[in-house]
Amino acid sequence: MNTTTQQQNKFLGVAFLAVATLACTTAWAETNLLVVDVTKQLGTISRHIYGHFAEHLGRCIYEGVWVGPDSPIPNTRGIRNDVVEALRKIKVPVIRWPGGCFADEYHWKDGIGPRELRPARINTHWGGVIENNHFGTHEFLDLCEQVGADPYICGNVGSGTPQEMMEWVEYITSDSNSTLANLRRQNGREKPWRLPFFGIGNESWGCGGHMRPEYYADLCRRYATFVKNYSGNRVYKIACGATDWDTNWTAVVVRSARDQIHGISLHYYTLPTGNWSRKGSATRFNEDQWFSTLKRALDMDTIIARHKAILNELDPRNRIGLIVDEWGTWYDVEPGTNPGFLYQQNTLRDALVAGLTLNIFNKHCDRVKMANIAQMVNVLQAIILTDKEKMILTPTYHVFEMYTVHHDSTLLDTKLECETYGYGGQSIPALNVSASKSKDGAVNITICNFNPGKAIPLTCELKGFKPAKVNARVLTAPAMQAHNTFADPEVVKPAPFNDVKLTDSGFTAELPSKSVVVITLQE
Repeated sequence: MNTTTQQQNKFLGVAFLAVATLACTTAWAETNLLVVDVTKQLGTISRHIYGHFAEHLGRCIYEGVWVGPDSPIPNTRGIRNDVVEALRKIKVPVIRWPGGCFADEYHWKDGIGPRELRPARINTHWGGVIENNHFGTHEFLDLCEQVGADPYICGNVGSGTPQEMMEWVEYITSDSNSTLANLRRQNGREKPWRLPFFGIGNESWGCGGHMRPEYYADLCRRYATFVKNYSGNRVYKIACGATDWDTNWTAVVVRSARDQIHGISLHYYTLPTGNWSRKGSATRFNEDQWFSTLKRALDMDTIIARHKAILNELDPRNRIGLIVDEWGTWYDVEPGTNPGFLYQQNTLRDALVAGLTLNIFNKHCDRVKMANIAQMVNVLQAIILTDKEKMILTPTYHVFEMYTVHHDSTLLDTKLECETYGYGGQSIPALNVSASKSKDGAVNITICNFNPGKAIPLTCELKGFKPAKVNARVLTAPAMQAHNTFADPEVVKPAPFNDVKLTDSGFTAELPSKSVVVITLQE
């Protein structure tokens, strides 16, 4: 056994111990008891965990976000007003752009200057369509300002150069009298933008160059060196991390490049079937795929724990954040749509995946400093769908709105004993939970009930907190496959939840089947 293998086994041993410890706090019993200890505050849940991802893919940017200033669809400088308003309502904290696989073929100078003079390129990754570059750096940063979100730009390592990356950051952030800063002024922006996050390539193990981790680690060290801080802007540099369970990639990159980076990414997509060639339908499924989707989504907990074990070993000061900048469900495209556009509907099942995943991120907030659901509009597990001038909000959108209570709040210690939900000889915990204390002193608890056919009674005991008022909302629907359409846009939406009662020690609640519930308690 070589040294690398020994180290990997050591990391995995630590990870399995961490997962076993987590499992002990969720005993698979036939009682449903939640204990929230408000005196044990475990860290801050960064609002950036609730981030989003917008790639030049299908109708995410063009039509989903950008319609152009001459469009009859109401817009501000070409950006859809209805989409901006919806994003502002859920307090979108950060947007990742321009990809994704698209990022490693994107050359930023194609997307500046007069739009009619910008070059047209073939989007080789997503449908072979023509990219006219009408949505570029200025338009993206305008979108972020309209939404109130931080920009997270992913740079081109696969086909770009360190100089190109360095010049992009200077163009955006420098307040000097340099040629690039003056070019930005010439293109209509006098003051520099703030650029807090920059990614050093995307999926370099795959579409970003099919690199070995050792080779990418050296490139990361080189490219990150040239992502510089101008005019007081401080860039948080994010290395391209692993997919799924590939802990070796994380170990190699962090060991080699840890002095040049501040974060490393992780990608994980949930497939009902686990088969990339036949992923399953977004809306036509039965309980077998309901169960398998939720079970695979819960793997996010173990995956994060394994990568955290490596980070804890190689970065004991906890300086390097884990950035889950692509996650979500991935199904077969909707029938009749371009297979390269990855357009899929979004049901109550996706709402449960979003709820449990965000609960997991909250629990791991000591390392998970940002996450970005894929994707924001019209692609994969989108929070918004558009059809020309029409727009609808998906069940996933409503989960993000309900979970805004956790933004920058303090994670609280929770212990959950709950019954199991079983199907086909397998089982998972029937409930999933996260709790935090917001800056106004309220305790917020988000709970998912995975069982599609059974309401579950829950007793909650609060330590160090005596609630006097309670407010709650629920997201559910009669059918697992329920989803919003342009003809009927409010099939799935939050409603007041009244089946919660305060007790001397906390509260009791009757959690509806297949539901996401948020309970807010105040002293």
